[in-house]
Amino acid sequence: MHYTTRKKALILLADGTIFYGKSIGISGKTFGEVCFNTGMTGYQEIFTDPSYFGQIMVATNPHIGNYGVNAEETEADKIMISGLVCKNFSFTHSRPDSESNLYDYFEKQNLICISDVDTRALVSYIRDNGAQNAVICTDDTSIEELKKELSTIPDMKGLELASKVSTTEPYFFGNENAKFKISALDLGIKRNILRNLAKRDCYIKVFPFNASFEDMKSFSPDGYFLSNGPGDPEPLENAQKVAKQIIDNNLPLFGICLGHQVIGLANGISTYKMFNGHRGINHPVMNMLTGKGEITSQNHGFAVNREELENHPDLEITHYHLNDNTVAGMRMKSKNCFSVQYHPEASPGPHDSSYLFDDFITNIKKSKSIEMV
Repeated sequence: MHYTTRKKALILLADGTIFYGKSIGISGKTFGEVCFNTGMTGYQEIFTDPSYFGQIMVATNPHIGNYGVNAEETEADKIMISGLVCKNFSFTHSRPDSESNLYDYFEKQNLICISDVDTRALVSYIRDNGAQNAVICTDDTSIEELKKELSTIPDMKGLELASKVSTTEPYFFGNENAKFKISALDLGIKRNILRNLAKRDCYIKVFPFNASFEDMKSFSPDGYFLSNGPGDPEPLENAQKVAKQIIDNNLPLFGICLGHQVIGLANGISTYKMFNGHRGINHPVMNMLTGKGEITSQNHGFAVNREELENHPDLEITHYHLNDNTVAGMRMKSKNCFSVQYHPEASPGPHDSSYLFDDFITNIKKSKSIEMV
């Protein structure tokens, strides 16, 4: 039915700009902050990444759905984006190990999608005018009513979303007889992060976003991890408190993305909302410790203040983004703590950043050897 019944649909931005397209066949409307990802592959990982919760995704790759979906390639148990905007939506797929087509996957989870949009024009508009709230509408709601509803949607700045995607109960991941034990604070953790830790002989206990340091310490872990996640890091006061307690006790700590920002805030470094953010799988980063460049996967709309970081007596920048010089990594000089703004677990072809997990294990080993002395 969806091959022939293609109703007109639209995406309305908060500033009143409208882009038209067609519904893929799932009727309704959905709200969120509109953003775009420049990755040519990996759409399923994007759709299920908890860091995208509350956001409408614009795909810059013109073909979406062409290789179907596979349960092994999800970063969470469900779709996390609010809606999808694309150029060409493929109802058929042609990959041997795909389990279903993307339309059925969307229909089961009632994800609103609009296709046949001039995504080049839309992305150019967002780049020039910044990220903003938007609504995708595939039913017959009037423009006036959509504008009224859209005006009530809160801005991403100041929005706490980690609680919406975090686990409600602690759970375990990996081999319980592994050499190392990790306590991870789930602010929206990606499954592939857990896989990367597990394959480095770690047994992970994942805690809810509001867990205390005492909760996490009760697992008697060898190291602590602060995960990625959606929303503004500033309202995450508990996570900042936990990070500060871990740091004060000089315990091995590694943070990724939102976790990186939380560590910054725990050290008195402010964060800010970026004009557009970084979302893609080909972002160039300079490693200041090795002098080597890295091709990285990134997904963030907030960043750590570089000037404040450079003036901090106990923090140093370890990585920076080569496109705009924003902070991409940092470490503490006197504590066993480091973090990065990008995703070393993603490996979108190059594995340039996977060493960061090895560095975390090395820090844990050093810490354990000191304890034994």
